[in-house]
Amino acid sequence: MTQLTPHRTRRRAASRILAAAAGFATVGALVAALPANATQDRHHGGKGGRTVDVQLLSFNDFHGNLEPPAGSSGQVTENLPDGTTRKVDAGGVEYLATSLRTARKSHPYSVTAAAGDLIGASPLLSGLFHDEPTVEAMNKLDLDVTSVGNHEFDEGATELARMQNGGCHPKDGCFEDGKKFEGADYPYLAANVTNEKTGKPILAPYWVWKHNGVKIGFIGVTLEGTPDIVSADGVKGLKFHDEIETVNKYAKILDKQGVKSIVTLIHEGGVPASGSYNYDCDSPSGGAGISGPIVDIAKGISPKVDALVTGHTHNAYVCTIPDPSGKPRMVTSASSYGKLYTDTTLTYDRRTKDIVRTSVKSANHVVSRTQPKAADMTALIGRWNKLAAPVANQPVGYISADIPGRGATSPEEPLGDLIADAQLAHAKILDPKTSLALMNPGGVRSDLVYKASGSEGDGVVTYGEGFTVQPFSNTVNLADLTGAQVITALQQQVSGSNEASPKILQPSAGLTYTLDMTKAGAARVVVDSIKLNGAAIDPAATYRVAMNSFLAGGGDGFAALGQGKNPLVGSDDLKAFNDYLTANSSATSPIAPPKADRITIVK
Repeated sequence: MTQLTPHRTRRRAASRILAAAAGFATVGALVAALPANATQDRHHGGKGGRTVDVQLLSFNDFHGNLEPPAGSSGQVTENLPDGTTRKVDAGGVEYLATSLRTARKSHPYSVTAAAGDLIGASPLLSGLFHDEPTVEAMNKLDLDVTSVGNHEFDEGATELARMQNGGCHPKDGCFEDGKKFEGADYPYLAANVTNEKTGKPILAPYWVWKHNGVKIGFIGVTLEGTPDIVSADGVKGLKFHDEIETVNKYAKILDKQGVKSIVTLIHEGGVPASGSYNYDCDSPSGGAGISGPIVDIAKGISPKVDALVTGHTHNAYVCTIPDPSGKPRMVTSASSYGKLYTDTTLTYDRRTKDIVRTSVKSANHVVSRTQPKAADMTALIGRWNKLAAPVANQPVGYISADIPGRGATSPEEPLGDLIADAQLAHAKILDPKTSLALMNPGGVRSDLVYKASGSEGDGVVTYGEGFTVQPFSNTVNLADLTGAQVITALQQQVSGSNEASPKILQPSAGLTYTLDMTKAGAARVVVDSIKLNGAAIDPAATYRVAMNSFLAGGGDGFAALGQGKNPLVGSDDLKAFNDYLTANSSATSPIAPPKADRITIVK
């Protein structure tokens, strides 16, 4: 397993404040490389009295969205005083930089942290260059620390190490003449990700921010289930551990080192009761407005931890969930794509060296596009866009209206259906006996928007827009599955690891069935309703099924799809999608949004 090399001493002091993690060669090497003044934060201020307010700015799930996300993916919902709601355009690193820099003013004690998935599943502007542009932007943002998320492992641990340490891509080389990628100025934390052979964390497990005697420790973890939602190659040789046990372990270590104030950065999240970013998550009582995995995790994490910055679910919330001792503790998440940031006030007691929990305040703020753009980020985007333009601006198809994907309001997404149709068409070229295709919803990363994003014209789909929808470089795979296995796969959408948070597969045309959400678990799938081209699925028959390589490996909890026989690997999924758009649309005959009526949902 590739180990991380020390931060280069060229890094500014704010990014070199590392924890002394005894026993981990990686962190020890990092600490040994630091200059004597490495514990001084870039923000300065007087020592003041017994308590001092530390500003914690945080965000999560940026996913390389340097440019403002298009369509509904670039909007947040806001509750208004009169009880109505409105949609607000938000996001884009030019505006995120301005928001964070403005928020830091008049705050001599300020630290900026993130909760994973800063990279991976990125639009073409970042993804085409293996997310080097995003790491560069995060450096300019003065990000201090982040946990890893599942998408940091999309290209494997070796590539993640390159994101931290720098160096040109092993296959694609350096993207700019005379420039070498320098890596992240901020530490990636991965306390619960270890090398299977050595048992040691592949990255620093924690990090300590220090300024004028104030010390706050940060522990970073990703969800234990990362191997279930990342390709097998991405997590090869790695072991992912329980979030609660890991955080509690390192909280004890920090406490023994005299670090009493601790924040956990955890790439796992919850589902809020409201889709509005500014709803009251603590009404009628603390944490009443949130459900999902983060609730039990928060209730199990040691009281030594004073706040949790979370992510993964792309939701917005600011909640107080009781810790194991019953005391309220702040748990936050800032949506995704840089549309929000969270501003949390941590009151630090110099005598106890701990956070005064009763004084903790937090709120999410919109990264509005009405504020000035950060000039350095505009220049960064322009520079990388120039390199990407020859590829990004190529037209690949035409649409007659918006085709919702990530921004769809129903489990069956029109864009998901379109992608499944494209994969079925590609598969039939390889094997005419192919019967159906299934697409995982998490693989649909954006919407296709009718309005032109540049000079291509309304309704034109460019290569760059297609890349934003499907950035994973999966292949379209074929496999033989029995009808019983197809039925089981559909049941796995709403049972097992997916019962609490269903993952509804997007079906190709001809596959129809009813999903009864008033029932529980696998019973939600009405088996007698499953039909293919009007005929009932025969459990004993064999069907040729197309799916991406992620699903073919049993990803997202679909073990049944990983049991296929006679596998055949086709082209990458983006090529299949682009080929379908090109073959089935024109300027005079654009593709209309699918009706998304293949699944009948009973609520």
